[in-house]
Amino acid sequence: MPSNRAFAATTVAVALLALAHAALTWPPAAVLAFFAGGAAVAFVAESVVVRLGWLDHHVGREVLGVPVYVLFGWTGVVYVAFRAALLVADGWPAVALAAALATGYDALVDHRGVADGRWTYTDDLPGPRFRGVPWWNFAGWFAISALTAGLATVAL
Repeated sequence: MPSNRAFAATTVAVALLALAHAALTWPPAAVLAFFAGGAAVAFVAESVVVRLGWLDHHVGREVLGVPVYVLFGWTGVVYVAFRAALLVADGWPAVALAAALATGYDALVDHRGVADGRWTYTDDLPGPRFRGVPWWNFAGWFAISALTAGLATVAL
């Protein structure tokens, strides 16, 4: 298991590479909409979940309970998913596909963060869990990913 510091640094590095790629291939308005808008959307959603007491983070510096590296993680993953979706679809179908791809990625890896002690789901909401991760996390990933990709779609 990589250290928490290495985990956070890798997450930030992927997002910075995504940002650099976007800056080279998209108009500035789309880059700003996607990365600044996406980080803002992710921050609001994550802070709400933390304030509700459904999630505790255990890695990195936090602002209102949200680790800074998480904002990089959201945008990095969604960017890769959106660019992959744009290879096979345009416009809003690409947004939906990107949201599905990003959510699928989260379904594959989120339980590792729990197992490694990087975050803990503390909710007692009814409903299914996949590998210990509650349903609302995946619904949130889909919604935030779609909104983030949608911001770029409008600006492209």
